[in-house]
Amino acid sequence: MITPFRIGWLGLSLALFTLLGYGITRPQFTLLITLYGLVFWGYSRVTNSCWNEVNTGPYSPSGTQPLDRFLLVSALLFRLSLLAAIPNLSDDYARFIWDGRLLAHGYNPYLYLPAQVISTPIASIAGLTDSLFQRLNSPRYFTVYPPLNQALFGLAGWLSPASVIGAVISLRVPIILADMGSVVLLAMLLRRFGKNPNYSLLYALNPLVILELTGNLHFEAIMIFFVLLSVWLLVQNQWISSSIALASGIGMKLLPLIFLPLLIRYLGWKRGLIYASLTTALVGLLFVPFISIELLKNIYSSLNLYFQSFEFNASVYYLIRAVGYWFVGYNIIAGAGFMLFVVIGVCVLIIAFRKTAYLPGPLFPMKVLLTLTLYWLLSTTVHPWYVTSLVAASVFTPFRYPLVWSGVIVLSYSAYQTTAYAENVWLTGLEYSLVLGFGLYEWYRLKNQPLPV
Repeated sequence: MITPFRIGWLGLSLALFTLLGYGITRPQFTLLITLYGLVFWGYSRVTNSCWNEVNTGPYSPSGTQPLDRFLLVSALLFRLSLLAAIPNLSDDYARFIWDGRLLAHGYNPYLYLPAQVISTPIASIAGLTDSLFQRLNSPRYFTVYPPLNQALFGLAGWLSPASVIGAVISLRVPIILADMGSVVLLAMLLRRFGKNPNYSLLYALNPLVILELTGNLHFEAIMIFFVLLSVWLLVQNQWISSSIALASGIGMKLLPLIFLPLLIRYLGWKRGLIYASLTTALVGLLFVPFISIELLKNIYSSLNLYFQSFEFNASVYYLIRAVGYWFVGYNIIAGAGFMLFVVIGVCVLIIAFRKTAYLPGPLFPMKVLLTLTLYWLLSTTVHPWYVTSLVAASVFTPFRYPLVWSGVIVLSYSAYQTTAYAENVWLTGLEYSLVLGFGLYEWYRLKNQPLPV
């Protein structure tokens, strides 16, 4: 349905996305949260009917409802408006281009530290310039991006060996295609489960999803697509094809590995273990073109640094860190990071295998949402784009706290107002207080309310 309100919302949102994508930098925090707040307000207004799954009206649960084409086209237009934008809220794209140029020229990106390569003939051959090196945020760390991710980096390096903007567009096109594919898969799965396919618009139009995945070139978009594809194939009883799709998702980002215990529980021990083994073997095959002892050492080194050195926008960990400072007088991230990693593993197994008497919503999607929620609450690093996976999972459940999180996590950008990157713990506390408060409110409101399954 096309109404004056929708036309006005579309025009204003396009203008806001353009300003955010092309005109705002990370140090401009006040302007950033103002513009983001406006675009998120428009998002909440236009999707208001499907925020609450027990609502009646045009977004009431029904697998026969048609998908709103105007809003679907709007979601595509928002993404296309960012096609030529150089990411201004994240500098990760520089490492993508760096790795891609190495791979396109026949060098294994897992074996070379940028700081060691920049002054060598390899840098000259691969087009690794000083200006690109200066954009890197981790020149002394080995790359940790999985092989399918590297393949896309290499494709961009081959298509655009010298131009940064050309490489950015080459990287962005697959992200846009995957993200819109995810919207289609979300709608198909919602119909399959007897729900209104328009709940997929909660993901399609989400400002965080659009800005962080398309705008800032984060490949969670393609990971989410492959995970959704694996679920679609699984409900069609094509579990081998599903395993291939899930392995592809892991080949983009390692996060989907945490779903293997839940899938074993869902499929049963025999088929589940075969499924998990096949998926793991396929992931291993993806690494074969890069395999070496040095690769294993370098990936382990970088992952170890991630869990025991990196910290950003955390919740539970920051409380543990504060207690550590109180008792021992220094940052205990090395021990606390490993401890939380173990706790996450235990929690994932408990969620997967514990017999749950009652959850306020469909059991499997609820367990996926709970797994992701606990994972990010216990992590030492939670960048804004990490939450996009929660937004995708939430559309199958009655919970909307992931949408609230996608609105307030932009507060974490306050850390970039100065070159020293100093986090504001009060804003971090506000972020998590709002998310946890809203989540608990939803839980108590929904736990005794009959919902469609």
